Amino acid sequence: MPSFFHERAFLCTFVSFFIKNSEDKQVLRLFFQCNGMNFNLLYHIGRYILLLKQTFSRPENFSMYWKETMRQMEDIGIGSLVIVALISVFMGAVAAVQFSYQLDGTLVPQWYIGYIVRDLAIIESAPTITCLVLAGKVGSNMAAELGTMRQKEHIDAMDLMGVNTAAYLIMPKIIAAVVMIPLLVTLSAYVAIGGGYLATVPVGTLSADEYERGLRAFFLPHNVTMMYVKSVVFAFILTTVPCFQGYYVKGGNIELGKASTNAVVFSNILILLADYMLAVLLTG
Repeated sequence: MPSFFHERAFLCTFVSFFIKNSEDKQVLRLFFQCNGMNFNLLYHIGRYILLLKQTFSRPENFSMYWKETMRQMEDIGIGSLVIVALISVFMGAVAAVQFSYQLDGTLVPQWYIGYIVRDLAIIESAPTITCLVLAGKVGSNMAAELGTMRQKEHIDAMDLMGVNTAAYLIMPKIIAAVVMIPLLVTLSAYVAIGGGYLATVPVGTLSADEYERGLRAFFLPHNVTMMYVKSVVFAFILTTVPCFQGYYVKGGNIELGKASTNAVVFSNILILLADYMLAVLLTG
């Protein structure tokens, strides 16, 4: 790959030698730079797909993979309970307070607050906000873990022993995330609804019966399906992207820090992009 970019730079210099107009030379340089970025993007996409192909291969030892999967489930699921619950209760409380402010003095009944908090938690807040937070917590940890193993040549040593390192190190993380993150999203939805209750009922904004009436009104089971589809897709993204960043890291501590940062940034961007695409597909 580096030789290709050296050839591209040489070609740009060689062609510009025969061009006398400075503006045309600038356009030529921009053309080659843009093509270089496009080829670089395609290179990383192809590398990511090949890594996934290597990851989803037959395990050499099922018991070893099972133990690693259970360990990852504990780290991702149990280790994220507190932060998910804390964020969710405030998401529900803030949503209830904001919509109570918006509905004040209007003809819309106050019990609509329960209905709005419920659908907001199920459709958007629980899957999307929770996974964005987990991308920062879980994703950066995965990138740093694999990056450290790559720097200390642990991955190279496992490769020499005939271990499929991509499958052993990445597949248990993906399975654990796809199983545990939907459960965390379910907990987040319940806690967010409870947060809306705590923000409105005890202070007298509306009664418990009114809030419960809003929770029961206009319920669509399809919204729950949408929540779980989003959570599975987001779990796959926030696991595979950081693992890709950490698995191929090169250099020292600075490069490892950049890989962890890129893991969180790219995961969040892809989660938001997937959120939009799934919203269009599942609500169209």
